[in-house]
Amino acid sequence: MNNKFKEIIGNIPSIDSAIMKDAFNHFDKLAKPQKSLGRLEEIVARAAGIYGQLSPSIERKVIFLMAADHGVTNEAVSAYPSEITYQMVLNFLKGGAAINVLARHFGVDIVITDIGVKGDLSGRVGVVQKKIAPGTSNMAKGPAMTREMAERAIKTGFEVFENAFSEKKIGLIGLGEMGIGNTTAASAIISLLTDSRVEDIADCGAGLPEEAVQRKIEVIKKSLSLNRPVLDDAIDVLAKVGGLEIGGLVGCIFAAARRRIPIVMDGLISGACALLAVRLNPQIKDYLFTSHCSREKGHKIALDYLGMFPIFDLKMHLGEGTGAIFGMNFIEAGFKLLNQMAAFDDLPIDR
Repeated sequence: MNNKFKEIIGNIPSIDSAIMKDAFNHFDKLAKPQKSLGRLEEIVARAAGIYGQLSPSIERKVIFLMAADHGVTNEAVSAYPSEITYQMVLNFLKGGAAINVLARHFGVDIVITDIGVKGDLSGRVGVVQKKIAPGTSNMAKGPAMTREMAERAIKTGFEVFENAFSEKKIGLIGLGEMGIGNTTAASAIISLLTDSRVEDIADCGAGLPEEAVQRKIEVIKKSLSLNRPVLDDAIDVLAKVGGLEIGGLVGCIFAAARRRIPIVMDGLISGACALLAVRLNPQIKDYLFTSHCSREKGHKIALDYLGMFPIFDLKMHLGEGTGAIFGMNFIEAGFKLLNQMAAFDDLPIDR
């Protein structure tokens, strides 16, 4: 691990506990029963601790959407062929995907990055060109990628965030992804890092028939047995059974934390990213917010292992950042309540 990489995953600032306390105290003074906003008050207080202030500027919200293919799709672990990754990126560019609709509704930017899509997107406007390889290798036959590629994926995600931030300051981010086969990679990561049975993690992904789920389970078991990822080495885990977009999102996580910006997770893939990031630096957990609990059963196991609780649960499992974008707006709305509600002391009430 070189010095540049150590710098990326280190030096994460501590969140401001005094500001968190101030946020709770301010909520208690507002014109409402104390603690009546429930967990929303806890979420906003922690976010305030991240920002280091009670009235942060959240003018620009961004979904960082990383796209990459997975060689393990050759093992029939997905309901769709890998070509769909490329086609979905084109759909993102046309504005026709679910995340596009929600981003327009909520006023959120989307930064789409080709970090490993099999198809050629080099001439497409609106895609950040950062392809490391045209997808990973088949992890059922050997490592998904080299260690150098895994570290490069994290560095790339870090750079993508920094470039976007340099164009215009960012106040809040969400994680999104696109990659046929990535629930297989994420399930392998979650199974390993939570010490859970693959059978309790692997699910139907993007519509895999029930009878094919067993095939997916066997492929994950074979991949873990063959590659033997080192449990205490998150980079080795990412390289052996991960994905380029997963590494890219881990990089985004560390870049945002370095800038004291809250990070809102999405579903199963985000859960795998969080496990890897926390394994690299446990302090990063303070910056992570869980938007929802995916219908994919492995996501709940990842969240339980991390001791994290979702803001909502709509049984979603779409990906793209669709859950994260709702979570981002819960946080923004919470800050508006904190800063725009009247206090009891401001009301003309005879006491």
